[in-house]
Amino acid sequence: MTDTLQLTVLIPLLNEDESLPELHDWITRVATEQNYTYEIMFIDDGSTDNSWEVIERLASVDAHVRAIRFNRNYGKTAALQTGFLAARGQVVITMDADLQDSPDEIPELYRMITQDGYDLVSGWKQKRYDPLSKTLPTKLFNGVSRWISGVQLHDFNCGLKAYKQKVVKSIAPTLYGDMHRNLPIVANWNGFRKIGEKVVQHRARKYGTTKFGLERFINGFLDVLVIAFVHRFSKRPMHLFGGLGTLSFFVGTVLTTYLIGEKLYNIAHQIRYRNVTDNPLFFLALVAIILGVQLFLTGFLGEMLVRQNLNKTADFQVAERIGFLDNISV
Repeated sequence: MTDTLQLTVLIPLLNEDESLPELHDWITRVATEQNYTYEIMFIDDGSTDNSWEVIERLASVDAHVRAIRFNRNYGKTAALQTGFLAARGQVVITMDADLQDSPDEIPELYRMITQDGYDLVSGWKQKRYDPLSKTLPTKLFNGVSRWISGVQLHDFNCGLKAYKQKVVKSIAPTLYGDMHRNLPIVANWNGFRKIGEKVVQHRARKYGTTKFGLERFINGFLDVLVIAFVHRFSKRPMHLFGGLGTLSFFVGTVLTTYLIGEKLYNIAHQIRYRNVTDNPLFFLALVAIILGVQLFLTGFLGEMLVRQNLNKTADFQVAERIGFLDNISV
């Protein structure tokens, strides 16, 4: 097997031992029919069932299988990040391990990347087999994501996506938290503008139960806001905090000037007046000035931290690996 392959099928998983053999065989059949040079990479995100034992059996009979097992559950973003860094395929296709994503979509996704020139193609599960309690929050999340990011996709959260290798290598070091829901946004803001969409089949879950609850949508909204903030201001925090601080300080100064002017006018015209501290505007002006100074200093400190260019490395503890040389990092 060469170091550079046509295709990597990347599968993050958690407790999916029942579906893995069927998924492996399905991917193998599709890849063989298309004559791809390929690898199937499983990232076991701390499964507590027999998933790793199943993967070991698959790897023992198929040299195309590579796998990484985390010491504990770190989340889907960590699994994808690790897989992106290790992937050798010129096209990287991600899919869930629960058989709700169809490997029969692989050839068309591969063609859209290699022939149509897309940087990223996201699956769109136009017809879903999910309850209303899941589909409505999904639509709301997708609508907010489109509005904030400007990336016009119908289904940001679909696990079935295809990437050029240079895209995954570029975005992998920037991922953290639960950003897997917003990978098209991250890619777009990293300069990969040609993002496409393909209607894909959504299959009903055959084994087990879903590993995600409604809280994922709340986290997804927050992650979109974080990505927007980081993209726009991580390298220039003074533009945000300094701008807000300057505006707040200006408002406080205007109010203070008004209060002083009012008092001097009343004195000059011998008009009875109340103490400045009895006017509610005095406290509003005081708060605005103090807040302005604090925001400005926050922006200044942020600029100093950016200048230090701190590089943080991932701290995912890998327990076992299959198909990796000991002296080569993932």
